[in-house]
Amino acid sequence: MIAPHRFSFHTTCVIALFVLIMSGCAPDSYQRRADVIKAHVEDFYGHLKANRVGAAVHENEQIEVMADQMAETVRKRGQSQGTTQVEREFALMKTARETAAQNWIALGQYFAIKQQPEKARASYQRVVDTYTDSTERAYREQAIRALQDLEIVSGSTSGSTP
Repeated sequence: MIAPHRFSFHTTCVIALFVLIMSGCAPDSYQRRADVIKAHVEDFYGHLKANRVGAAVHENEQIEVMADQMAETVRKRGQSQGTTQVEREFALMKTARETAAQNWIALGQYFAIKQQPEKARASYQRVVDTYTDSTERAYREQAIRALQDLEIVSGSTSGSTP
């Protein structure tokens, strides 16, 4: 269940993670992107709290777009730049993807709380279908468990026995 304090706790954790990743770095393009991702996360949860689901989805999609752009940068610069820059870019990309996956799961929880099981299923399934890298396994497994739990809560009759 998503409680208002959970939103701020999640946002605080994401901010702390960005600070750890970017610590010791002068304000640069990586820091600016970390700040933009942080703003998208804060906006995502702000929209969700205000029941503006479409706006929340848009914010999370923007995080995914940024992660895709960073992945492309890592691929292009991997051979031409020093490892420190590529490692920083990769770490930020990984954080963005993990954050987006967590946000889709939070959106599924939101829909479950609002008793909209089909929308919850779609959000959880998005995690299962999109986050297929081996490092994202925990998010897929969490989404799969949430889908199974949703069947319990929603009272679906598929696969049940009399």
